Amino acid sequence: MLHMDPVLLYALGGFAFISLVLLYSASDGNWLRVLAQFGNIAVAFLAMWIVANMPLHWLMRVAVPMYVFGMILLLLVMTPLGVNSHGATRWLNIGVATIQPSELMKIAVPLMMAWYFEKNEATLKLRNYLVATILLLLPLVLIVRQPDLGTTILIWASGFYVLFLAGLSWRIMIGLTLGAVAAAPFMWSMLHDYQRHRVLMLLDPSQDALGKGYHTIQGMIAVGSGGILGKGYMNGTQTHLDFLPERTTDFIFAVWSEEFGLIGNLLLLGLYVFVIGRGFIVTANASTYFTRLMAGSITLTFFTYAFVNMGMVSGILPVVGVPLPLISYGGTSMLTLMLGFGMLMSIHTHKKLVKT
Repeated sequence: MLHMDPVLLYALGGFAFISLVLLYSASDGNWLRVLAQFGNIAVAFLAMWIVANMPLHWLMRVAVPMYVFGMILLLLVMTPLGVNSHGATRWLNIGVATIQPSELMKIAVPLMMAWYFEKNEATLKLRNYLVATILLLLPLVLIVRQPDLGTTILIWASGFYVLFLAGLSWRIMIGLTLGAVAAAPFMWSMLHDYQRHRVLMLLDPSQDALGKGYHTIQGMIAVGSGGILGKGYMNGTQTHLDFLPERTTDFIFAVWSEEFGLIGNLLLLGLYVFVIGRGFIVTANASTYFTRLMAGSITLTFFTYAFVNMGMVSGILPVVGVPLPLISYGGTSMLTLMLGFGMLMSIHTHKKLVKT
């Protein structure tokens, strides 16, 4: 328990328990899938423990090397070493394994930006925010080309939160928002066909109910059919009659909604709110500029994960391939999130930051 926050640890343990129990139902009792997820959780908790016991000045030291290393890996994805799957080149073959470099940038980007603002805290000017924005945009340009819209949104959010917490002027943020709205037609033309279809399916999924709108329609049916109390554990018809796609990964929230209903959703939302609230407490009590920026960004990014996934499953956001945090099957997302929570615990338990 050295340098671990018990409150946060127990809450994360609750998510792990829900993940395993729900995955057993979503996979139709596939114990191999459940055991694989248990292994993912064990590795992620081990990584969290290691980072939680890492002194804060070590986090400062790894910021630049991690960012540079991540950028090199993203560039290598564009070479013959990049692995193409389902029309996207997001992975890198390193011989012994295949990795997704963009996942590393979910931690490296806000860490690098927080490090930069810490170094320039005493003399922050507009040019510092411009430099930080460039640090954010560089990896985003490479990830958009893969293409990977879901990861792009999450990394953009993590970087934007650092800019916001670093004191970016409201006038500048409003100006950037208006600029983004004005550039929407150009951005629309830059999207891939499947990405444009996802947005159009959000507006009217029934126009291609058995094709591109299928995920959205089935997700909404499963969420709505749970009613107040749900259909009961392992009794979800959309799930177990194989209507619901991606039910162990991106659409596992629909499984939960169908089986446990509105009451279950409120309990799950309560657990998410509890963890996010704990993150804000850590942020408020952080002892340095660097740790406040990192803790705030990690907490708000976790919120974004949950909001985007629940939104796309419920039909209020386009389907962008974002898993339900700490519950969906998969090791990469779980590991990234737990590394972030490890940093939160380190920030909470280590009170001094040694300048480097």
